Amino acid sequence: MMPIPRTLFDGDHEAFRDTVRRFMEQEVAPHHARWEEQTHVDREVWTRAGAAGFLCASMPEEYGGVGVDKRFSVIVMEEAARINATGLGWGLHSEIVAPYLLHYGSETLKQKYLPQMASGEMIAAIAMTEPGAGSDLQGLRTTAVRDGDHYVLNGSKIFITNGYLCDLVIVAAKTDPAAIGTRSAKGTSLLVVDTSMAGFSKAKPLHKAGMKAQDTCELFFDNVRVPAENLLGEEGNGFVYLMQELPWERLQIAVIAMASAEAALDWTIQYTNERKAFGQEIAKFQNTRFKLAELKTEIQIGRVFVDRCIELLLDNKLDPATASMAKYWCTDLQFKVMDECVQLHGGYGYMWDYPITRAWADSRVQRIYGGTNEIMKELISRSL
Repeated sequence: MMPIPRTLFDGDHEAFRDTVRRFMEQEVAPHHARWEEQTHVDREVWTRAGAAGFLCASMPEEYGGVGVDKRFSVIVMEEAARINATGLGWGLHSEIVAPYLLHYGSETLKQKYLPQMASGEMIAAIAMTEPGAGSDLQGLRTTAVRDGDHYVLNGSKIFITNGYLCDLVIVAAKTDPAAIGTRSAKGTSLLVVDTSMAGFSKAKPLHKAGMKAQDTCELFFDNVRVPAENLLGEEGNGFVYLMQELPWERLQIAVIAMASAEAALDWTIQYTNERKAFGQEIAKFQNTRFKLAELKTEIQIGRVFVDRCIELLLDNKLDPATASMAKYWCTDLQFKVMDECVQLHGGYGYMWDYPITRAWADSRVQRIYGGTNEIMKELISRSL
């Protein structure tokens, strides 16, 4: 329990949190180890989450959502992080892909995809990263050349969250012939690709150091004919749209980082109070108490900052630099907390059966995806 009470949520939010927590404990936690072995979660957990109203909750009711504010989605992210359920790609599905469709998609696209995303019948992904273009989105090589009423899509994407199970994917590609092969943000567009389209294929889930239940994989596009009406917004404006949505995406990573760090601290306090060495509980050693005191203090600082960022987001006042601060600082803190907590667990902290070990392995990538923390510092420096 953090000493400064949170003021972000009201009674309805907390009642929703209780429901989500029960779901996580009953429907997710008992299966997560098995999902790690099979490298993806069961599709059934998506439809159960959809039936419970956990997916696309902030989407308008006419598109299958509940029409609530983003704090409800924050609660789902926090409760998943609390049990280290990193296999669930719900945040990306509900609060990254769905907003792109809502903000830039035609009415036809919204009606076709959003209700099925809200129910969990369709799983969504977004494909930006390529083998040769990660944080450097200007270096995209995937192309979509207009041919009558279609775009002909060619290229590949890598490290795609929800990639193996996805039914639709938003693909960033170069549509301007003059921009193809150049390092430029111009001429980039976003296309909604249905995975049933001919020429689309997926590789098996990648074998990662952590997040083993998350179905991250590589996607391939070989002359995929995408209907022109599947274009999001205007042709050539894809990079602008990506930049507009990134602050919320990066704040989501910070939200998960803080909830994960809080959980790790709780596990470690409990462990050090139970584990004995040299005739006494580890928690009684001054080094242990001082380390835990440092971590609790830093986590409290991060919690207050992230909650304030969420308030700014709700007021449409969260700027890119502040979101970048939250992403970089909180994920750096998350990994520091994990590493210190592993150390306090001793040899058991390196055993996969312990939640701290999984959380330590899972947390490392938080400093990489969503834009590396080095990129975050570069973006912050531009606001000086």
